[in-house]
Amino acid sequence: MPRPPRTDSRVAPLQQSPGFAAALRLAGQPPLVLDRLKNTLVLQRKFRGIPVAMVNRAHIAKPLRLLEMLQEEGLRRTPVILSPDNQVPELAGLGAVPLISPARVALWDLNIDQDARRAGLHQKWRNRLNHAERQGLRVTRQNMPEDVNHWLLTADALQQQANRYKSWPAALTLAYAQANPGDAKLFQAFDGKDPVAAMLILRHGRGATYHISHATPRGKQLSAHNLLLWEAASWLSAKGCAQLDLGIINTEDGAGLARFKLGTGARLHRLGGTWAYWPPVRRLLRPIAALDRRMMAA
Repeated sequence: MPRPPRTDSRVAPLQQSPGFAAALRLAGQPPLVLDRLKNTLVLQRKFRGIPVAMVNRAHIAKPLRLLEMLQEEGLRRTPVILSPDNQVPELAGLGAVPLISPARVALWDLNIDQDARRAGLHQKWRNRLNHAERQGLRVTRQNMPEDVNHWLLTADALQQQANRYKSWPAALTLAYAQANPGDAKLFQAFDGKDPVAAMLILRHGRGATYHISHATPRGKQLSAHNLLLWEAASWLSAKGCAQLDLGIINTEDGAGLARFKLGTGARLHRLGGTWAYWPPVRRLLRPIAALDRRMMAA
């Protein structure tokens, strides 16, 4: 009998989860936690020697209250980079300046039974999954080994270098696994004895995030990635996860990966863009912010 849908409150992103905070502490980068604002995480970094506070993927319902609390925490003269999980046009009126227009992420609903989830796959994606299931691949699941030289981490580092982008350092990924036992799950596909694809999923409460993955040429030929993501989603759903965050959708520089993510039937969620707020000059910047407001609504 199909499992009835669960009713869930909003799932917090990985970047605002207690698990991420625990990983940062273990990695020697403790965040500031605004416990009076639903435990919002604030990262504190230095860029060219200048202290900067960053609030990433937080749901900001009361932007003025957030900015006031940052000042109360001693960040009165510190530049703040805000990248909300939701649209917050009120930031312009508070003197924040838009830097980057909103991106979109793909969120896959796991809160339905497996038959409905499979029916929601796009036809080409389902065909590739069917193809993978006929190849005799062996799929394994384990906790991420605490090995900085693990082949998936090495392959991911080379992939970042080749495609000129930056993701988490391997040390932070391993810190997440160590600080959150059982929540960093490694799925691997083997063709005989050879690993041909791997995917690392990070769990955080009722949500999970597609973190890193890699497929060899043979793995791509066998559609191993489709099989791994399907197996991961099925396992997560059975464990009570309501949502799998597949990450940013970039149709310009990563059209193939975007098609792969959206082929699951995941919905697009629009983020709030990236804003800069610097208390000492907010009054001077307010007119500029108002002029650029359209950039964040595009």
